[in-house]
Amino acid sequence: MASAPGRGSRAGLRARMSMVNIGDCSPVHAPVPAHPDPSSISPDTWRRFESVTRRVMHKIQPTVSSDQLRAAVIDYVQRLFRSHTGYQVSPFGSVPLKTYLPNGDIDLTLVGPEIYDENLENEVCAILKSEEQREDSEFEVKGVQYVPAEVKVVKCLVQNIAVDISVNQIGGLLTFEFLEKVDQKIGKDCLFRRSIMLIKDWCYYESRILGAHRGLISTYALETLVLYIFHIFHKSLDGPLAVLYRFLDYYSKFDWDNKGISLFGPVSLSLLPELVIEPPDIHDDGFVPWEEFLKKHVEDYTVLPRNPKDNPQVFSRKFLNIIDPLKQSNNLGRSVNKKNFYRIRKEFDVGSHKLGKILQAPTCFADSGINQFFANTLNTDHAGLRRDA
Repeated sequence: MASAPGRGSRAGLRARMSMVNIGDCSPVHAPVPAHPDPSSISPDTWRRFESVTRRVMHKIQPTVSSDQLRAAVIDYVQRLFRSHTGYQVSPFGSVPLKTYLPNGDIDLTLVGPEIYDENLENEVCAILKSEEQREDSEFEVKGVQYVPAEVKVVKCLVQNIAVDISVNQIGGLLTFEFLEKVDQKIGKDCLFRRSIMLIKDWCYYESRILGAHRGLISTYALETLVLYIFHIFHKSLDGPLAVLYRFLDYYSKFDWDNKGISLFGPVSLSLLPELVIEPPDIHDDGFVPWEEFLKKHVEDYTVLPRNPKDNPQVFSRKFLNIIDPLKQSNNLGRSVNKKNFYRIRKEFDVGSHKLGKILQAPTCFADSGINQFFANTLNTDHAGLRRDA
């Protein structure tokens, strides 16, 4: 009769490890699909994986100190321009929405009827460069530059935080208010905001597909895609990981070659410039009242053109087509070039299969699976990266 493996031997160690795995985790005997439908995953499985995902959220979410420093920087810039020019300066985007990543910038806009893009290149740059030269400045200002892009901005660093200053970006202000209303409506401990943060993190650190200035997806385009997922699945979504998986599952299967996406359903590209919206083919219970809420608030926050008769605007087809819910002529996917269009679709597909496979594993492997899926995030020194620490 063969003796049992010795306690100190490698064979014994392997045997004991094997016994622990088999005892703690039930093996999956039947073959399972590599990409399961999100609705087929049990509530207990979601609870376990969402619990593990909190560690990822803790790494990337705003901190008390980061919020305080960003608020102080915004206050400083507001006082600076109020004292020099009387201009009103308003924040918009991810900072007031509290969905910024550790290295995210601050978006500010000068608001007023007598302010034009020319003010950026002249007055704004001059004021900031003057602060850059001052040794007794309240905050360190450096790297001031004017960028004559489609939306003209002045970029600089204030206390090592990137700041973008534009003129009369009323659309940005309305978008922030609209998304804040949506987050309040969804509730569930700010699930919409938390989901945006996790999906931004995956797109930026894991798949490298976020960044309009690099021919990739813009933040607002991504937020619109996330909002559509909430539109059709909101009742079944209880955690940010579930939202991420729904996001990857849906958009990896979406017919991007023939359709664009709007907040209220797919849009046939063959019928452009007319926007013919198809009703969603799948959605949760309670879809109708939720859609009525969205339609009401889209109407409330729609960005009206300044001179609609003199400058009629139509939606322009690009490689990735995403209709701005507050300005239907605006294609939020316009930043994506052809090469990155295919790359983004591939990342959606690869991501959905990877996460689907992880979610099929026994829950005792949740930690290792989530660690693998968010490896770049968890291996990055975010404390060292934080410009606002």
